[in-house]
Amino acid sequence: MGTADFGYTERASRLRGAVAWRHRAGAGGPARILPDGCMDVIHSDGRLIVAGPDTIAHLTWIPDGARTAAVRFAPGQGPALLGISADEVRDQRVPLDAFWPSDQVRRLTERLEEALDPVAVLEAALLAVDRAPDPLAPRLLAPLRAGRPVAGIAAEVGLSERQLHRRGLRLYGYGLKHLARVLRLGAALDLARGGVALAAVAASAGYADQAHLARDVKALAGVPMKELVP
Repeated sequence: MGTADFGYTERASRLRGAVAWRHRAGAGGPARILPDGCMDVIHSDGRLIVAGPDTIAHLTWIPDGARTAAVRFAPGQGPALLGISADEVRDQRVPLDAFWPSDQVRRLTERLEEALDPVAVLEAALLAVDRAPDPLAPRLLAPLRAGRPVAGIAAEVGLSERQLHRRGLRLYGYGLKHLARVLRLGAALDLARGGVALAAVAASAGYADQAHLARDVKALAGVPMKELVP
């Protein structure tokens, strides 16, 4: 999160593949949100917003004592449930009532404000939405994480590269080549935070070398790896 991170907890959500999380800020401060290919529905400061998939790190300011309850969808899962295309909210934070009826969002916001467990209330509201996710969304993630070329993935799923690019925009907010970079960044950070040396991180996560790792981390996160890994 950044210097505003005081109390962050998460758990597996009742929505398949999603994560339910909450955050309580202490003194507040800046936060650097790294791209992960995901979308979130967030309740904070009396508002419900959709956080779109970020292309690069998103910088924000968390007010003193802010309390947040949210659900983070797995990459490609959120658009169908919310009834939108992911590229509509790419790099944006948009009020939920831009997509759902305002009366429905107002009533849900009121319940969240009063709830002892707002995360559970938010999960229940999202579970009640009867929209099945696109089955292609999870199918594409494993080959991307394995470093497979997009052309090969397109052939495997029976689409042209152009068709797959358009599908990727709807599902993830950007094309599969950028999503692959974002997923690789996440894998590299997990390794580095686990104590793996950066040269080994680069090799294990699929970078050409450590210099390539450094360039890509700086391009996507906006800061070098040493500022992301304590």
